[in-house]
Amino acid sequence: MSDITKNIQRDVFMYLLAIITLVVSTVSFGILVFQYINIYFPDILADYYFSRSEYFGSIRQSLATLIVVFPVYVWVSRFLRRDVEANPEKKDLKIRKWLLYLTVFAAGLTIIGDLVALLNTFLEGEITARFILKVLTIFFIAGSVFYYYLNELRHGEAKKDAWKGLGIRMFPWVVIAVALAAVVFGFFVAGSPTGRRTEKFDERRVNDLSVIQSQVISYWQNKDVLPGNLDELPNDLLGVVVPKDPKTGNAYEYKVMGDLKFQLCATFETSSGEDNKSRIKPMSLSYPYPGGEIETWQHGIGRACFERTIDPDFFRIEPRSL
Repeated sequence: MSDITKNIQRDVFMYLLAIITLVVSTVSFGILVFQYINIYFPDILADYYFSRSEYFGSIRQSLATLIVVFPVYVWVSRFLRRDVEANPEKKDLKIRKWLLYLTVFAAGLTIIGDLVALLNTFLEGEITARFILKVLTIFFIAGSVFYYYLNELRHGEAKKDAWKGLGIRMFPWVVIAVALAAVVFGFFVAGSPTGRRTEKFDERRVNDLSVIQSQVISYWQNKDVLPGNLDELPNDLLGVVVPKDPKTGNAYEYKVMGDLKFQLCATFETSSGEDNKSRIKPMSLSYPYPGGEIETWQHGIGRACFERTIDPDFFRIEPRSL
């Protein structure tokens, strides 16, 4: 048994791994760039209820996937290329050509799916600059995959032209540089892990204040008077627990300002700023809308207070059962 035949199982595994990591990497890269486009080229129709931070989750997920999977793909591709260079006869192996064509086929299906989704978005009316940029992104990904792998299938012909051979050798480094730039830019857009953790603490504080606000309103509805302090809110029978600052463990500030008016205060580590606000100012609606709580709890860095006035015609007092 020759060395080539002996390693056929390993080669099949490596080419299959290259296919999987290629597809995952291209999809993650596409999602990453699409989110950048969505952020910096907003559409008044598509982003009416969306804030900039709505896209950060997809960016972080794509970053995590790309950081792990893409280096594996680069290593596998480099291993296979060196293996072919060390064993030139492997270029003509049918299994290798089949797997390379399968790689192009899998990448092609993925790109076709993206193009269908993109065209559907276009038909829905998104005829904007960001649509054009998304199309260019798809063509960049498609062109890169087909250029690289079709040249792999015609490896011998490329060496006859010195300039073409240089281009083929430099092309992987260009792709790596573009992927690296996309990852670095992702940390710039979505923030560092430490910064994200700080933001989560503030998100928790906003949620806590919203919970306390609801508890105060419920207390007023049942007793026709605002609680004098937060210690009056806990109720074992109803399971009411007053949240505290998640980081310091201190109680939030609460102050009665009148018969129907109260104030809630907390100390924040970040500013909600423009990144957490809707780009498009929401219309006056008679019902809650997605992202409305963001507009309600705008804050800067440091201590922030929010005054609330209960409308007795809207929040009616609960009737007492006899």
